Amino acid sequence: MKKFSLLILLYFCVIGFSFSQKINSSYRLNIQKTDEPIIIDGIMDEQTWLEADVATDFFMITPMDTSFAKVKTDVRMAYDDKHIYMIVINHHAMEGPYMVESLRRDFNFGRNDNFIFFMDPFDDQINGFSFGANAAGAQWDGFMFDGGRMDLSWDNKWVSKVTNHDDKWIFEAAIPFKSIRYKSGIKEWGINFSRMDLKTTEKSGWAPVPRQFPSASLAYTGILVWDNPPPPAGPNISLIPYGLGGRARDRQAGEDPSYRSSFGMDAKFGLGSALNLDLTVNPDFSQVEVDRQITNLDRFELFFPERRQFFLENGDLFGNFGYETIRPFFSRRIGLDAPILGGARLSGKINKDWRIGAMSMQTGQVEEDNLAGQNFSVITLQRRVLARSNIGAIFVNRQAGQFTPDIPGESPAYSAYNRNAGMEFNFASANNLWTGKTFFLKSFSPDKGSGIVYAANLRYASGNLYWNWQHEYVSENYTAEVGFVPRTGFYKIHPTIGYLFFPESKKILSHGPEFSSKRFFDTGLDQTDNETFLAYNIRFRSQSRLMAWGAYDYIKLLAPFDPTNFSGFTLPAGTEHQWYSFGSEFTSKPQSIFTYAFSSRIGGYFAEGERYNATGEMGYRFQPYFSLTMNANYNEIHLPEPWSVTSFWLVGPRLDLTLTNTFFITAFVQYNEQIENINLNTRLQWRFKPASDIFLVFTDNYLPAPFYAKNRSVVLKFTYWWNI
Repeated sequence: MKKFSLLILLYFCVIGFSFSQKINSSYRLNIQKTDEPIIIDGIMDEQTWLEADVATDFFMITPMDTSFAKVKTDVRMAYDDKHIYMIVINHHAMEGPYMVESLRRDFNFGRNDNFIFFMDPFDDQINGFSFGANAAGAQWDGFMFDGGRMDLSWDNKWVSKVTNHDDKWIFEAAIPFKSIRYKSGIKEWGINFSRMDLKTTEKSGWAPVPRQFPSASLAYTGILVWDNPPPPAGPNISLIPYGLGGRARDRQAGEDPSYRSSFGMDAKFGLGSALNLDLTVNPDFSQVEVDRQITNLDRFELFFPERRQFFLENGDLFGNFGYETIRPFFSRRIGLDAPILGGARLSGKINKDWRIGAMSMQTGQVEEDNLAGQNFSVITLQRRVLARSNIGAIFVNRQAGQFTPDIPGESPAYSAYNRNAGMEFNFASANNLWTGKTFFLKSFSPDKGSGIVYAANLRYASGNLYWNWQHEYVSENYTAEVGFVPRTGFYKIHPTIGYLFFPESKKILSHGPEFSSKRFFDTGLDQTDNETFLAYNIRFRSQSRLMAWGAYDYIKLLAPFDPTNFSGFTLPAGTEHQWYSFGSEFTSKPQSIFTYAFSSRIGGYFAEGERYNATGEMGYRFQPYFSLTMNANYNEIHLPEPWSVTSFWLVGPRLDLTLTNTFFITAFVQYNEQIENINLNTRLQWRFKPASDIFLVFTDNYLPAPFYAKNRSVVLKFTYWWNI
């Protein structure tokens, strides 16, 4: 398998050198400096806009990518010493109201009429920034990585305004140079503009993008041509203090109410225009939205994404190393069972070809859990190679401080240290048809010694045919205590292939089969898992989707396992299980005020049993101010004694109230029968100034029967972004 990884690496290099030309270099938009004050009011009445170059004649991306767009869009840009300005005229192609979900920022792209643009300030076709709005004025901003992937958790200071008219809607924005990172002294940036119009179900872009790729693909950006190099951002120092007060009570433990108040601060220092130093002291994340619960029938740990703001900027440098189930660094491990005292992070671009990331976080001591204070540090370096590829290196270290438990004979909860080192090659051809990755990791631990990982994949995606080959090896003694590696001691191969037909139909956009087979082997090359999957996908022009599938599963248990994750009874290690199952999924068109989705599963299960599953989602909105969503998941499992029949519900109604694009109320109820809990989370947010907020968060957990409050908390938090 190592030799196969080297063959994939060699193939990356060959096809990388074959495609090195920027594809849409002929699409050029000139941007001129203005001395005229630009008022962000959604009205095109400044002389600057009358004289500005216009990006128009967009190309259709979907449903077809062979013609100009039917929906007309005109984009103009300008700048001064402090801001980049943009005004966009989004013409209507047909009568009718705009379609949006709400006024909440970072909306769902496919469910809103929107305009979004993608900037590549280094013109490296790998990293960038995205800004935009939906037709009701809700903002969208994100950090771009891996040539087109988006992290919408990134949040920064900028202003915009949307006005609506009978025949168009207008988006106007001002983005401070201080809010983005760019290389000073260069006059050409990569840029593209994307328009989504749900009435016509048309997605379009200024520089053409093949329909198999997202409009955010930086491989297909045009060029923004500056009349002079952009001005330096100047001193870029921001202080973000917070203060909070709260009350909590754990009734289940019989505790009295406790009160707390806390103060802390984040600080941002711009080290030039492309590198940033972030500091945090006594951070608090109580305003972060709770995780959405899921029914857990898995044998291994489930993944929940990072939501804490401090860990998110340039987060791909740290958290994107490896694969989803082989991550040497996972920031949610930090502060999981001990308070974070403070930390620092250096991240960004050194120049066009080099990126760096370094982070160190310190947690406090928890005596009652025999837990020492710990330091979590990670450093990563990334070098751009070929047209759109990069080589990366990472080092992760968890180091425990000196700690002697009060109880004689007790040991600290964690080992003295755990370390990981690795290298990775990420490949993307200039036209994005070929992508892939290969990486190697080595762990060091005092109790398990050293372990290794090596893995690789190669993916091809044309207009019709797509396939992917992936293989992995994780040794039994590999450990990543600051990472996410739920399974060790295996070889894995995972081929996938699919084909799409694009018929000349007024209702169907595309359809086609997909086949994948995921096989695990132990280190002696005996098969332990086989998950083979065949599906047929149909995508309608209305943007609704339908899938029917069948699957075969074989599992040899490596450890005792409760197939309900509920009863406490287990199947013994070494037993073998196999079954067939079938199912379907459907998602309705997003243009409707009423939307719905459902999925079903019927078939075999462990111990020659049967499992039935039905999942549904219904949503209704009074756009753009109010939306109500109801999610429900039902599982019924038939097994021999002692399990017999087990069933449980997971129900989650959610209410979103967006009175303006700066004031939001979210109420989220989650009833999880599997863990016998009802969770209520209500979150009020008022963004009284850009990137400055007041939060009021209520959280309750109840025992379903009898209905009894287990614990309850309320937190009021104030944050303010202060530019010095």
